[in-house]
Amino acid sequence: MVGYDPKADGRNISSFEVAVAGSVSGLVTRVMISPLDVIKIRFQLQIERLSRSDPGAKYHGILQAGRQILQEEGPTAFWKGHVPAQLLSIGYGAVQFLSFELLTELVHRATKYDARDFSVHFVCGGLSASAATLAVHPVDVLRTRFAAQGEPKVYKTLREAVVTMYRTEGPLVFYKGLNPTLIAIFPYAGFQFSFYSALKHVHEWVIPTEGANSENLKNLLCGSGAGVISKTLTYPLDLFKKRLQVGGFERARATFGQVRSYKGLLDCARQVLREEGPRGFFKGLSPSLLKAALATGFVFFWYELFCNLFHHMKKADS
Repeated sequence: MVGYDPKADGRNISSFEVAVAGSVSGLVTRVMISPLDVIKIRFQLQIERLSRSDPGAKYHGILQAGRQILQEEGPTAFWKGHVPAQLLSIGYGAVQFLSFELLTELVHRATKYDARDFSVHFVCGGLSASAATLAVHPVDVLRTRFAAQGEPKVYKTLREAVVTMYRTEGPLVFYKGLNPTLIAIFPYAGFQFSFYSALKHVHEWVIPTEGANSENLKNLLCGSGAGVISKTLTYPLDLFKKRLQVGGFERARATFGQVRSYKGLLDCARQVLREEGPRGFFKGLSPSLLKAALATGFVFFWYELFCNLFHHMKKADS
């Protein structure tokens, strides 16, 4: 069970073990979904329509984008920015899950809420993700820059990127796109945790699970469903965040087509609507939904798996 539940089979693991489980779940999942993340970011940053009919469009479909990136940049391009992405996943997973467990326990002890309460999981999930975002946002900016650049590379190493960005754009560059990130992450993570819990209870009502394998499959399926729902509901803000994060980085995107500069969140939204239409808010949605289904499903799957592993190791020792 994700979140504090006094009825959950006496599961008792430490805060450190919760943080480790969150970190490892993020690490393993990141390795698996990195190619989709790179394609999603490329789609989000493309000004031209994602269509064959637009002669200026570099990318117009998942398979076509995958083939083109492979031909032009090689297989390692699908893991561009992987080091900062892994730092992001490890730190984010640890802070988010630890915060969520602590917050749900605090609310339970203060109010005696039902562990299946949708609204409490929504609020605690949003707050825990906001705390994790504040902790790792600079790494997210670095990840986006690495994934966005083509050949020849502007930044060859993580250290070079940090030094160059700091010298040329100042310390605030590492918090570009923070406003839409925080605005988006609260409902996104809130929906993730609340729908994950809700879908698990629906699944248990429709198909009662028996045995560890059935439980693991349930966690994976319910996590995937929660990821798709939450991503669809909050996707435009994710696109605005990516556009803002590459501001001042236009020279690295010259080979990808048109580039734009934005003064802030509202200006970005206005320009996208004016130049790309309402559909522009959902560029990259297909790979993003596929990524969200896999990422959220596997994050919850691995997290629950490692928490149960720690629990059984403690039982065995005692």
